[in-house]
Amino acid sequence: MKDNHFSRRNLLKTMAVGGAAALIPPPVLAHEQPAANPSPIRFAVSTYSYWHFEKVKYPIEKVIENASRLGFDGVEILHRQMESEEKAYMHKLKKLAFDAGLALPMLSIHQSFVKPDAEARAKDIAHTIKCIQLAVQLGIPCIRMNTGSWGTGRSAPDYYKTGKETPLPGYTDQDAINWCIEGMKECLKYAEQEGVILAIENHWGLSSNIDYLEKIYMALKDSPAMGLNLDTGNYVGDPYPQFERLIGYANIIQAKTYYGGGHYYDLDLDYDRLAKIARKHGFKGYVSLEMEGKESAETAVPKSLTLLRKAFNG
Repeated sequence: MKDNHFSRRNLLKTMAVGGAAALIPPPVLAHEQPAANPSPIRFAVSTYSYWHFEKVKYPIEKVIENASRLGFDGVEILHRQMESEEKAYMHKLKKLAFDAGLALPMLSIHQSFVKPDAEARAKDIAHTIKCIQLAVQLGIPCIRMNTGSWGTGRSAPDYYKTGKETPLPGYTDQDAINWCIEGMKECLKYAEQEGVILAIENHWGLSSNIDYLEKIYMALKDSPAMGLNLDTGNYVGDPYPQFERLIGYANIIQAKTYYGGGHYYDLDLDYDRLAKIARKHGFKGYVSLEMEGKESAETAVPKSLTLLRKAFNG
């Protein structure tokens, strides 16, 4: 009887433990862990979105105010839109952004290395070095760079569809590629000292050909200051395979929208598709809005931000 008592007791104990254990979910193995949600993409707005090179400059101070009100994370400053290069003015912009909780991720500047005249190229190198100094003063970590163009194609009505340019007599596109590499090398020396990234963009001209753009980038990629800015609207032909080919190198994306029709051309870009490509390749940098439509920026910029947020973070 004693043995049977203990046998029944042990059996009940075993059943009780087993029942409790059944309520505890099995451990999740490491390879079965759900993928972590990717960090949200942050959005800047280019001051260009409010200006478009009109006769009267739209104040950068007001862009900062708008960006804060709309919920952007930063403001990209177009150098040509600045009222001054005086330190007091730049300090004002920096303080306005800081007080509003906004970053200043990029300074967009213009230059061209596609010039046979070495002295002319040297002037653009000097201009870039000066702008690196401005970026340091403003606390901006990145500068948008151009390759430049031959200047022989922009008057053609289909230029923004074909991107075609003819080299100047006696020269070739390879000459221009070499000038770009040489000019960028000089600028990168200074950028490395100052801790500023020089992000070359597909900005028409020579860089309309992404074979050329990639060739220039790859020749300079070992510099810690070398970067790449991808503009979603500046591709000749199908943008999606070209965007995917380059996104793995990109530090920042400029996202074009064209509400009200484009000032120069119109594109119907699938931002869900572009965002999916960017996420697939691990892009985590800023997406900077360049609203280039004819609709008032007061309505088009908020619509653009909603579009980009849904695509990249929705």
